[in-house]
Amino acid sequence: MASVTGLLPAQAPSKSRAIPWPELVWFTGLLIVAYFPILQHLVWQWANDEDVGHGFFVIPISAFIAWQRRDRIMALERQPAWWGIALILWGVLQSFIGTLGAELFLQRTAFLISLVGILLVFGGTRLIRELAFPLILLVFMIPIPTVIYNQITFPLQLFASRVAEVVLGLLGIPVLRDGNVLELASQKLSVAEACSGIRSLLSMTFLALVYAYFFDKKVWMRWALLLGTVPLAILANAGRVTITGILSEYNPDLAHGFFHSLEGFVIFGIDFAMLIGLHAVIQRVYRWKFEGKFEDKKLAQGDGLA
Repeated sequence: MASVTGLLPAQAPSKSRAIPWPELVWFTGLLIVAYFPILQHLVWQWANDEDVGHGFFVIPISAFIAWQRRDRIMALERQPAWWGIALILWGVLQSFIGTLGAELFLQRTAFLISLVGILLVFGGTRLIRELAFPLILLVFMIPIPTVIYNQITFPLQLFASRVAEVVLGLLGIPVLRDGNVLELASQKLSVAEACSGIRSLLSMTFLALVYAYFFDKKVWMRWALLLGTVPLAILANAGRVTITGILSEYNPDLAHGFFHSLEGFVIFGIDFAMLIGLHAVIQRVYRWKFEGKFEDKKLAQGDGLA
């Protein structure tokens, strides 16, 4: 008697297509040429504005993640979504409006909108779903609008200066705070925008997503670490301001120049270490709460069958 398997028609194993390099190079080059003035100014800002210096790492990391998924991408059935053309035109129009109004954020986000439109025409919504995470990472290469930036930095400056005032007072160091300015016996310390913590906050949020992607397969963990990074970065920067106040009492030169920059790198390293620690804590709680219950349930079922 023939088996059921033998009666079924033979199916050829699905093979992923070859990467269409000519189309990929053509559309990538066309997009870069169309937005070259905007991208050129964006790269210039990465090089000259330390708050967004992490922008140089965003595209290579996003491209690497997309390259890791190349087999899954090429195995997708190509179903072009022609409404992506409307998205491309929207990006072009937004770029034009942003150029007329000298609004950099509109210009730069227009590039991402056009990129998504091209991907829709190229491979459809399935391709967008597969590339969702690297596309989200690309958002971090664009500096936040100046209006929002100013609304964020000043409260961060005040918070860091308040924390420093309290801690220095507890340590017996006389200090008088006037807004974001700390008056010590040796000198005045102004918590400037560069010391507000926005720099480490922007870099750490990007780093948190990348770290979670490579070291944890749970998607929700990326967003948990992203949210947890915000208070960590703010507290780490407040600690930096406090340490600067302490060191300046012993040597005022330590509050400026090379030593101050070195202190920033050290604090960033500590911030990253706290991120790893937060990941370990969340992972332990998750295993205790969910995997432990699952094991207890299996044991209970085994006892019932015995």
